[in-house]
Amino acid sequence: MAARTSVAEFRELVNSSTRILALCGAGLSAASGLPTFRGAGGLWRNHEATSLATPEAFEADPALVWLFYAWRRHMALKARPNRGHYALAELAKKKDGFLCLTQNVDGLSPRAGHPESKLRLLHGSLLDNKCFDECGYVDRNNLDDPVCPALAPAAEDYPPDKSLPLLDPNVPVPPIKVEDLPHCPNCKTGLLRPGVVWFGESLDEAMLREVDVWVTRDKIDLMLVIGTAAAVYPAAGYTRQAKKRGAIVAVVNPDPNSAGGLSSRDFFFQGDAAEILPQLFEGVIGKMDENGQIIES
Repeated sequence: MAARTSVAEFRELVNSSTRILALCGAGLSAASGLPTFRGAGGLWRNHEATSLATPEAFEADPALVWLFYAWRRHMALKARPNRGHYALAELAKKKDGFLCLTQNVDGLSPRAGHPESKLRLLHGSLLDNKCFDECGYVDRNNLDDPVCPALAPAAEDYPPDKSLPLLDPNVPVPPIKVEDLPHCPNCKTGLLRPGVVWFGESLDEAMLREVDVWVTRDKIDLMLVIGTAAAVYPAAGYTRQAKKRGAIVAVVNPDPNSAGGLSSRDFFFQGDAAEILPQLFEGVIGKMDENGQIIES
């Protein structure tokens, strides 16, 4: 049997749930207008975006990788949290036993006021910088745009009918000397790098242990899978663990194929999280206006 789609039934479940685990992916930030670079064809200046997201790429050409990430930071800082981010933040404030794991690195969940104690950034943040030589230095929530003067070409704004020259593969990349890139103020020898998890790197072990402790501590009433597929890791792993703890799973995603593996006791809501989440959580958080503000609780 197919998963349930009743908003009324889901609201009852949210109201009665004590422990809720949420896992969020790129689909949560879609309404904020950020590119995802998911799947084949995610190109940036004719480079596979995924090929720039490795320690090896940074070692080979730190200036090119920094330009890519400086542009992504600029886009993230220009973007605004959407109603989906605000709805999750409000739910986190109302439910003591709530934990959100986000795969997004855009910093929009923290900016929506999501309580820090109830949010884990699985893949790091574009707004963090850390030492590439691993001396331990981390600069958190750096809002400088550009990160340094040499990266200014990645932080220019152009009219909607024109595109940033940096994005045109036919325009040469501006020459940037390594000494002009951000350097670690702690060890004085290493370059700073974006504070995200690159391909081939492990997720933060201490954070994963924290999450495991939370997951195994008690029964889980509800597992939310938002903007990512329930059957794909890491969602699949957390979904399986949550189900072992008794959780009903609810997937919110525009892609009907993301409902794979759901049972008749679970829920599937097809569509944009920015539109759907405020409706689903209304019984707990109150009515939300178009700007993400609660107008009636």
